[in-house]
Amino acid sequence: MPSPPEPSPDTTAHPDGGAALPPDLVAVALSVDLVLLTVREERLQVLLVRRGIEPFLDRPALPGGFVRPGEDLAEAAVRELAEETGLRHPPAHLEQLATYGTPQRDPRGRVVTVAFLALAPQSRTPIAGTDAAASHWAPVATADDGPGLAFDHATILADGLERARSKIEYSAAATAFCEPEFTVAELRRIYELVWSARLDPRNFHRKVTGTAGFLVPTGRFTTRDGGRPAELYRRGDASVLYPAMLRPVPRLP
Repeated sequence: MPSPPEPSPDTTAHPDGGAALPPDLVAVALSVDLVLLTVREERLQVLLVRRGIEPFLDRPALPGGFVRPGEDLAEAAVRELAEETGLRHPPAHLEQLATYGTPQRDPRGRVVTVAFLALAPQSRTPIAGTDAAASHWAPVATADDGPGLAFDHATILADGLERARSKIEYSAAATAFCEPEFTVAELRRIYELVWSARLDPRNFHRKVTGTAGFLVPTGRFTTRDGGRPAELYRRGDASVLYPAMLRPVPRLP
């Protein structure tokens, strides 16, 4: 990692005796935004809010907001999610996605946002709060239709979708869409909807059950998939799927 730049000669002294930041730095506000994905009604969906304040009043947007002084970025993301949607528990999967800092991305001034990708089971139901007039799940295929998403959220959503689609190739991230216990068929359907592609049931079953520690059988069975009783599994300790399950060419609408 390169060394930090040497202080400029015009830096003023900090009250505690240390060096202060250069006085000519650009003032930047810091925010967080979340791409929260789930699978509902046989579709991959994203959580959106309807903005209750300007700018972009009444436009759909990703949940998010400004970071408070002394607040960690991930803490800010979880807090904003709770305040804007009522979802009080951290998502099953939360990771930092990317940073977006185009000077004109926010009409209020220079705002840099750190985006997070979150994956959650379908059972969570959002409600509106704070500066969000409403919150709802929307199919990712039509999320940017109509007036379009506020700010640069269409770009952030596209990046989040690609991260999710690539992440499940080699990790256990797809299980974050599932309830604590699930069948292999339910997990396969998650992959199909995230990838918009059909998968061979036998090959998929062999892959996910043959990777040591990826899935753990519970010893219980269910008939909710229809047909013969199917075994229930839970996520194991293995976080990597090796060799990776390569993403097929999309074929679903």
